[in-house]
Amino acid sequence: MSENVVHLHKNTDPPADNVTTLTVVPDAPPARPVPLWVRSGRAVKTVATHETTRATVRAAARHGLYTFNGGRIVARRAWDGRTGSRYERMIRAAEAAGNLEAAEEWEERLQRFRAARHHRRMDLLHSPVDAAKGVAVGAGMSIGALVALGVVMAISTGHVGDVITPLSATVDFIALLIRIVQVVWGPALSIGPFLALLALWSVGRKQHAAPNWALPANVRSGEGEPITPSIVVKALRDLGVPALARAIKEMGDAGASMLGPITIAGCGVEVDVTLPSGVATNEVQSKRRKLAENLTRHEHEVFITIPTAARTVRLWVADSGALDEPIGPSPLVTDDTMTADYKSGKAPWGQDLRGDAAALSLYQRHLLITGLSNQGKTVALRSLALWLSLDKSVQFLMGDLKGAGDWNMFDGLADTLIQGPTDEHVIQVTEMVEGAVDEMNRRLQAPPGTVFPPLIVLVDEAQVAFMCPAKGAGKDKRPYGGAKADSRYFMAVRKIHNQGRAVNVLMWQGTQDPTNENLPKLVREGAHTRASLALGTESQARMALGDKAVDGGAAPNLLRPGLDRGTLVVASDGISIPAGQSSITVRTHYIDDDAAKAITDRAKALRDGVTTLHAIDRSAEHDPLADIAAVIGDAPRVRTKDVLARLAGRNSDAYGDWSFLDLKRVLDDADAGPYKSDGVMVVSRDRVARALANRDGEGSASAE
Repeated sequence: MSENVVHLHKNTDPPADNVTTLTVVPDAPPARPVPLWVRSGRAVKTVATHETTRATVRAAARHGLYTFNGGRIVARRAWDGRTGSRYERMIRAAEAAGNLEAAEEWEERLQRFRAARHHRRMDLLHSPVDAAKGVAVGAGMSIGALVALGVVMAISTGHVGDVITPLSATVDFIALLIRIVQVVWGPALSIGPFLALLALWSVGRKQHAAPNWALPANVRSGEGEPITPSIVVKALRDLGVPALARAIKEMGDAGASMLGPITIAGCGVEVDVTLPSGVATNEVQSKRRKLAENLTRHEHEVFITIPTAARTVRLWVADSGALDEPIGPSPLVTDDTMTADYKSGKAPWGQDLRGDAAALSLYQRHLLITGLSNQGKTVALRSLALWLSLDKSVQFLMGDLKGAGDWNMFDGLADTLIQGPTDEHVIQVTEMVEGAVDEMNRRLQAPPGTVFPPLIVLVDEAQVAFMCPAKGAGKDKRPYGGAKADSRYFMAVRKIHNQGRAVNVLMWQGTQDPTNENLPKLVREGAHTRASLALGTESQARMALGDKAVDGGAAPNLLRPGLDRGTLVVASDGISIPAGQSSITVRTHYIDDDAAKAITDRAKALRDGVTTLHAIDRSAEHDPLADIAAVIGDAPRVRTKDVLARLAGRNSDAYGDWSFLDLKRVLDDADAGPYKSDGVMVVSRDRVARALANRDGEGSASAE
């Protein structure tokens, strides 16, 4: 039998299979010490590339070069003043530009300068002797005067010694001056050079006479960079016109003679550039964007126009960001006492690019304003009507074919106000314009010398009328819209354009996105004042303003839709346009609805009260006998054929299918029948008037 042996002590040795092996990781070796020259190099590099160091270096270089280059500029000016080098440069520049007349003029000036210089040098030969004589004579006269003064003093005081008192006082004064000079001379010699260096630094600073990298950040980045002759010439040289670049390089003055004076013009500057021979003005006009970028401006901040001078372009360059700032409120809003005068006054419309007030004369001028949608067309058109409403003699017939309530404030001010976009509204507006034609014809037939109040026929969103497909119900089925001779709206507008201004019947229209379909050529060319907001293409700009204005630099297609809202390019003789230009850019005042209502309230207070018609009532629209009297007007007799034609034009629905028998029946019933005169059938004005009077008298008697 085996026995188990129990050990009473603990075995402290771990079993062989559970032994844990420990790995000892040695410490990392110490890093290699960086050499002193490497650390020093890194520190120097950090200091050298730090922005503060770079700014300090730029400042030191800038101010040092200001002083050095300022000295060069002063020396150059002094040399030009003492020699004929300036004239020689101008002669070479004029010859390079092909302007022989200017070259001859500068050569003549050079000859005059040389003759005057020779005369001065010859005078120097005699000047020492003349100066010595002058000093001797002056000293003698001065001493004599002092002695005479002393004699007078001696006689007055009774002391003989006073004879030399003035002379001794003068000597003492001269001695005092000498002592002052002795005291000041030392410090002046020490401070003088510093003052001279400061003057040279000031000249260099004004001319930015330092490399671009050393200039301040605002100038170096181009934002707000002033327009200087060198910048303009460099921009023209880099324009990409080979003939222009070659001519500038050949000019002795590097192109400076091309430039007129750079003048401040509103929120920018203006300069005329006379192009050298071989360079056309349209070559510069067509590169407006590149020229603007060369001048560190955006495209909309540079305007190029063609003045009357040959081979010349006029550049207007805005200050950076100036055109994005709003202009002030309209005087119509700020001045509650303002009134209007249709004949001699001008409507305050806005500001031109120079910051001057832009006012428009409306006297006997048809008006057309166009542009893309939502660019401020209605507000610009409405502001003119608001000003004119302050002349209580002016009458309004208004049609708004948008119907958004933009013209609500004229309710109670306009004789007719039609608002809405439908075909029915177009029909109403067309009949309103045709009624204005009848009024125009009545005025034209009035006795000579008759004065008529202004009648403004205003149609906003007129493109809706031109595009309307509706046709009349008469026999001829004449369309209301369209651009042909049978279009009722088109022909009514044309008639007012042809003869309306002579009797103060004026047509104002506002349209958007013009095309040949929605703004016919004859209609747009009939307007005396044409204005355009931002447009999409140059062809649209030509439709809006005409070829002459666009060829002269007008470019509403380059305005920025949305950003240049309310900015108009205007072609009109009713606004002050700089000499030689065919158009002007105007930033119009914005008048909101509340301010517009306040203005019309003032206008209504000037009137006795106006009942506004909101629709043309066609249910009882014609009284044949009264209409016959209206179309006859003031003529003693009118041929029946002409009466029928005028009746059809007045109301084609009622009289479009009338014949001679219909006319005779109405007149015979009223005892005003037609009769023959000189072999043709005519209608007598007196007979019709007597028939109307008899009828109205009978109606009054029956009413009693």
